[in-house]
Amino acid sequence: MDPEGLALQLSPAALATLAEGWLREDCPGLNPAALVTGAAPACAALWAKSPGVLAGRPFFDAVFAHVNCQVTWLLPEGAPLVPVAQVAEVRGPTHCLLLGERVALNALARCSGVASAAAAAVQVARGNGWPGQVAGTRKTTPGFRLVEKYGLLVGGASTHRYDLGALVMVKDNHVVAAGSMEKELHRTAAALKAQFPNVGVEASGGITLDNLPQFCGPHIDVISLGMLTQAAPALDFSLKLFAEGTTPVPHARRA
Repeated sequence: MDPEGLALQLSPAALATLAEGWLREDCPGLNPAALVTGAAPACAALWAKSPGVLAGRPFFDAVFAHVNCQVTWLLPEGAPLVPVAQVAEVRGPTHCLLLGERVALNALARCSGVASAAAAAVQVARGNGWPGQVAGTRKTTPGFRLVEKYGLLVGGASTHRYDLGALVMVKDNHVVAAGSMEKELHRTAAALKAQFPNVGVEASGGITLDNLPQFCGPHIDVISLGMLTQAAPALDFSLKLFAEGTTPVPHARRA
């Protein structure tokens, strides 16, 4: 699905609830910094400083909408990021813009990291001629599941199975017990398909980008990787204030 269309599936109420909870956690009481920054109108440029896939615009928007700021995007959802690139501009009262800054950046960085990992896994699978479904797992961060599941979709992966009865999962423990990963995995999958042609077979457990090709086979329907959410590094974004009418200048990321 077109990444831009994925945002239409997100409930506005759910987005608003998430944004409110994140902001309340980050600033549960008084905000003394607001006395210093004031309420004058301000502009800030959003910069991507690491490569990957842009994902999480709806969550970024929801945070800033909650603090009365407006976001103008310069790149579409799912766009490849080549640093240093300006991704968006944010406008609003200075104290509100700075109140939402860290929360919005955290959500965007995490979602983009998951999308980037998912896109890399899909690329490996397709590069090995495997047409099946690359998926995440239930190994998500509590309270952040919607963000991470959405990131998987933007990156081209599937969120995961929802009905255990509709899918047989061959995990690493089955492989160890059998003594041979490649032979037993694909032999078991072939036997299942022969007896139950409509049953989906999922391979899961200890799968990484390096060993993913070993799990690609004609009888495997889904390969799920917990590392897409558990181990995906967050992308590096920054939000920099600039004077209205001037052109923001990007700063290269330090090694």
